[in-house]
Amino acid sequence: MEGLIRCSANYIPLSPISFLERSASVYRDQISIIYGSLKYTWGQTLERCLCLASALTQMGISRGDVVAALAPNIPAMYELHFGVPMCGAVLCTLNTRHDSAMLSVLLRHSEAKLIFVDYQFLEMARGALNLLSQKQTKPPLLVLIPESNPSSPAISNTLSFNNLEYENLLRTGQPEFEIRWPEDEFEPISLNYTSGTTSGPKGVVYSHRGAYLNSLAAVLLNDMGTMPVYLWTVPMFHCNGWCLIWGLAAQGGTNVCLRHVSSKDIYDCISLHKVTHLSGAPTVMNMIVNAPAEDIKPLPSKVRAMTGGAPPPPHVLFKMEEIGFDVLHSYGLTETYGPGTICTWKPEWDSLPPEERAMMKARQGLHHIGMAEVDIKDPDTMKSVPADRKTMGEVMFRGNTVMSGYLKDLKATEKAFSGGWFRSGDLAIKHPDGYIELKDRSKDIIISGGENISSIEVDSVLFSHPAILEAAVVGRPDEHWGETPCAFVKLKEGCDANSEDIIKFCRARLPHYMAPKTVIFEDLPKTSTGKVQKFILKEKAKAMGSLSKRNTSKL
Repeated sequence: MEGLIRCSANYIPLSPISFLERSASVYRDQISIIYGSLKYTWGQTLERCLCLASALTQMGISRGDVVAALAPNIPAMYELHFGVPMCGAVLCTLNTRHDSAMLSVLLRHSEAKLIFVDYQFLEMARGALNLLSQKQTKPPLLVLIPESNPSSPAISNTLSFNNLEYENLLRTGQPEFEIRWPEDEFEPISLNYTSGTTSGPKGVVYSHRGAYLNSLAAVLLNDMGTMPVYLWTVPMFHCNGWCLIWGLAAQGGTNVCLRHVSSKDIYDCISLHKVTHLSGAPTVMNMIVNAPAEDIKPLPSKVRAMTGGAPPPPHVLFKMEEIGFDVLHSYGLTETYGPGTICTWKPEWDSLPPEERAMMKARQGLHHIGMAEVDIKDPDTMKSVPADRKTMGEVMFRGNTVMSGYLKDLKATEKAFSGGWFRSGDLAIKHPDGYIELKDRSKDIIISGGENISSIEVDSVLFSHPAILEAAVVGRPDEHWGETPCAFVKLKEGCDANSEDIIKFCRARLPHYMAPKTVIFEDLPKTSTGKVQKFILKEKAKAMGSLSKRNTSKL
């Protein structure tokens, strides 16, 4: 069409850091951050982030440089999500559950020039930097983040530290700093390493454009109005807090920061700050529903709780609603900026019995408004599976909120995008209404006597046992069947159950071939985001050896 031009009047590269500028004007005196007795307004938060960006620039951080962060859900971690991209750099938030060895691997791979480290993880970081030095790799400069909550006992701790300190660094910056906006909205804004539930972590790169779009999608799917009060129970380092770090700024919300997540802290914060929203893996929901009686407080109003990261057992969803939470079920991966689908609730489901409502909500739903498509496809033919509730295929995405690629791994990027879709590696079925339901990771399916067993289905049954707090099922080698289900279980405090009880319970609710043949009682290994690390459990099951033919041939 003639007469049209693209110029600065009608095109500016999208970036979520623009949300902070607007909130500092619209909500200048509204509370942006609460951390214990520490509070900041949106006006103060913008000034602090500008000072941070200015200070980083003065230190020689340039456009495209990687700046790492190792910290829990504290104000500095929130500020880094704006201050780092404001100077044109790329933020790499690191998993606080890594050890020094893994940390050194990720720092070397990311080529981080600088790392901000919370005092709680200082020794781990120092260990990583020492390992880098031993391998003739120049370590990043370390900036210490001390405790900033005035009411915390750790505030008086004096750390012997000769390097830079966060607040002192901010004082060297200028609040009049001119933001280095992206020249292209596809420029990277952050680098997120996958949690490694099935293999080693990969570096997933997010763009300013994708982060902008997914932040707004996250706000919409959480039904966030203006000035929500959000409790940080999902790690900020995981998919940049499911993109809600930026999303909260878009709505002028209040970020209630938590260094440690416990059921008592959750209920206390909801009561004290009138929390309207929170998010977390099913393990966080499990913590809430199984809280000790002395920790539980009545909810001042309905609290929206978005869960994802792993399929939530329907039993846990049912209990959350009983308490007074409105649970939103989302699904996604690091490669989809966190949430990629939402199980949008339909009014006609309100009349269903509670158990059926929970089953409906446990499905993964359909793509959110920021994602173009999600489908279940045969990974070989790339044909969509029928919506018959039984044919399994691989979950695939495409849209503007899919990663730019894996850092320094073109082969893995091309493999993930082969066929023009992002291949998730997750297996699912499609219901007649189009909603998808996750069945397993392709690597976690248990094949017993030629039958495919969804470990997620068995997990859900185990979670409904009154004595079980946590459970995960993997395949154990078997001479006769190939594999049989092996359940790793953690019981609720004060509860008692033995293997025979649990196996009998499962057999009453599942086909016999799907019921666990082995039950192990122990704590479950998890990623920092609450996902069970099944590859560790698989190794344990493998080390047990095969069940004998004599025992299994009768099953």
